[in-house]
Amino acid sequence: MLTIESLRSWGANVDEALVRCLNNESFYLMLVNKAMQDAPFDKLKEAVETSDLDKGFAFAHSIKGVAANLALTPICKPIEQITDLLRHRTEMDYAPLLEEIEEKRRQLMALL
Repeated sequence: MLTIESLRSWGANVDEALVRCLNNESFYLMLVNKAMQDAPFDKLKEAVETSDLDKGFAFAHSIKGVAANLALTPICKPIEQITDLLRHRTEMDYAPLLEEIEEKRRQLMALL
């Protein structure tokens, strides 16, 4: 079950996020849960794998905004990296970054 403490232990900056949610813990937990269910992780992976870097950028940027607003710190770093690379249409092997993002997502989903 997702809790403030489990998110904190995972590395999320819960205190920062709670300020954005007016210290409403249940609201924050609901947002994290919904964000991880609805975020377009699969669409990001598909876009990058088919070399649609513009579409990949749009999905990465969307995920980055949600993760940053919810202070999901562990997933923010690789999402920020891939967003910046996609913004510049960098031709490279994105598999390691995609795997890091997916691993952080799996860790977070395990808390749900």
